Amino acid sequence: MTEALELKKISFCASETENAQIALRRLTSRFGQTPPEDADVLVALGGDGFMLETLHSDWARKLPVYGMNRGTVGFLLNNYTESKLQERLERAVPVTLHPLKMTAITCDGETLVAHAINEVSLLRSTRQTAKIGIEVDGVERLDNLTCDGVLLATPAGSTAYNLSAHGPILPLKAQLLALTPISVFRPRRWRGALLPDEAKVKFVIKEANKRPVSAVADSFEVRNVKQVEIETDFDRSFELLFDPEQQLEERILVEQFNY
Repeated sequence: MTEALELKKISFCASETENAQIALRRLTSRFGQTPPEDADVLVALGGDGFMLETLHSDWARKLPVYGMNRGTVGFLLNNYTESKLQERLERAVPVTLHPLKMTAITCDGETLVAHAINEVSLLRSTRQTAKIGIEVDGVERLDNLTCDGVLLATPAGSTAYNLSAHGPILPLKAQLLALTPISVFRPRRWRGALLPDEAKVKFVIKEANKRPVSAVADSFEVRNVKQVEIETDFDRSFELLFDPEQQLEERILVEQFNY
């Protein structure tokens, strides 16, 4: 006898795009809409950007998140179908992600804290290149990186901006972070580094007033920073759900062989 399916109480959320809103109406009509405080799972409808927004919400810290792609790439989401959603949720494979914690100090002395699931990036704000010193676990590794910017990416984010900046793709279980420069001017041959995920990285902005730099944790931006510290926040976690045939670990592995 087939075991009865344990029905999930679903809370749906969607981006503002037409495709996502149509999907939201169809799915809530079919499966109902449970308030997040009473739900078992959060189903996000949109693209990768909306998935990141969802993961930064308060409810994502309390509920597993199952994404369905109503955007473009959908790397962090499952394929969209309206049938057998309860069965898919029951079979879904969980993946736990720990975000990066960014502590940024501005030239005015203000301290701001934000988290990033994909990456923290430092970017020049004017026509002049940025000059950035890099410390890892209290040891200065680069006195002066002259560049358009630099980023620190998690394995989950290593296929996003990091890959576009010619950084390495990191397997999900590698327990590594990718430190990747963006358009390096000096030292010309430096292409970045792989760091253990427990490493603490500090960026010190040289000539911060003359060469202003912004720090961005996913979509949260801090302008005119003079120092940025980043570390993995092991006290905070997010649980993503994937169909067994679309697991994130396999997607990242496949991406390494795409050309």
